[in-house]
Amino acid sequence: MFVDSHCHLDRLELDKLGLSLEQVLNNATQRNIEHLLCVSVSLAEYPAMAELVKPYAQVSVSCGEHPLHQSDSVDVDLLARLAAQPEVVAVGETGLDYFYNPDSKLSQQDGFVKHISVARQLNKPLIIHTRDARADTINLMKTHQAGDAGGVLHCFTENYEMAKAALDLGFYISISGIMTFRNATELREVVKKLPLDRLLIETDAPYLAPVPHRGKTNQPAYVTDVAAAMAEVKVVTLEQLARQTTTNFYQLFTLAAAKRQAA
Repeated sequence: MFVDSHCHLDRLELDKLGLSLEQVLNNATQRNIEHLLCVSVSLAEYPAMAELVKPYAQVSVSCGEHPLHQSDSVDVDLLARLAAQPEVVAVGETGLDYFYNPDSKLSQQDGFVKHISVARQLNKPLIIHTRDARADTINLMKTHQAGDAGGVLHCFTENYEMAKAALDLGFYISISGIMTFRNATELREVVKKLPLDRLLIETDAPYLAPVPHRGKTNQPAYVTDVAAAMAEVKVVTLEQLARQTTTNFYQLFTLAAAKRQAA
């Protein structure tokens, strides 16, 4: 069985897919995906996202504000109140993205620090987005004791040195469909070096559909294609890869594990 550790079900353009949300989830079930983590990118949109997936026992949720979606200042009190809700299994996604919006570095850093503080306060893991901000991401994680909360660097595309620094802080590394892209040679080399017991798989749906679905709207069912690519690079069977990454997910997101057991 597989887990999609990071998707955005509320951002699926279902009309483009020609599917209902229930059909999307059925597609995932048919490909042996037993659980999904629907990740928040906006505090304003979080309540609607949580309500959308509430009927589905196989879906957990996070709460946070993506660095490219935040306002000038993250409302830390609102973040803490929403993230404290029992259905929230993680804080984020948060982090730093200097590729798309370098002019907002300071406000991004402020928001990231606030998310780290809330995650430590609530003892819930962090979901971290990082792009073109290697040094600042790791420095803020160290300075503000992000390791106390733990978490994952999602949709990882950076170098081995950054991955190793995150692993040393107790974090996991999650790999998306980017790994299957022809020009992702460096990323595949990084994955080859990383310990299997610290890796997760994700779709980041509706974005970044893996080969052979590239160019289509991504959906959680395609996480098995990410898994197949990772298994090939790690020289393990697909069954071993599925078992270990699923175990890793539940070890990190303990509230998702509890929800699964209660279902």
